[in-house]
Amino acid sequence: MLSPKRTKFRKQHRGRMRGVASKGNTIAFGQFALQAQDCGWVTARQIEASRRAMTRYIKRGGQIWIRIFPDKPVTMRPAETRMGSGKGNPEFWVAVVKPGRILFEMGGEDITEEIAKEAMRLAQYKLPVKTKFISIDKNLEDSSQENTKNSKKSQEEVKS
Repeated sequence: MLSPKRTKFRKQHRGRMRGVASKGNTIAFGQFALQAQDCGWVTARQIEASRRAMTRYIKRGGQIWIRIFPDKPVTMRPAETRMGSGKGNPEFWVAVVKPGRILFEMGGEDITEEIAKEAMRLAQYKLPVKTKFISIDKNLEDSSQENTKNSKKSQEEVKS
């Protein structure tokens, strides 16, 4: 399972999950991706379970990139302990996920959109956040259409 080798501090505050992801919100490595639609904590176990489900479905062909890392420790107190006596010990690690964050990417020559979609669907079931399947082909087409619209506007502006 994923966890940091070392951290500056053993324990962290819980924090807030507000806003949308500003980093890690575009496809960088593969052609297909799983994008978070709401915020939450994804544990190291959930990441590993999702990775295994995807890898098993694609029969170890292609490539999978994990774009999140569990670097936040979550502490817990022992069961049936009285109140007080400080903060508990770190029990597991989580990755803080905001809407728009890319969780997993998939690519390769032998990976079709149908295979990727099904593999990501299996991974989706293991995660505590709502997710959406996206592919780079659609994004390129959308951006190219926007660019042509913008270029037409700029040409019209130049003419007038």
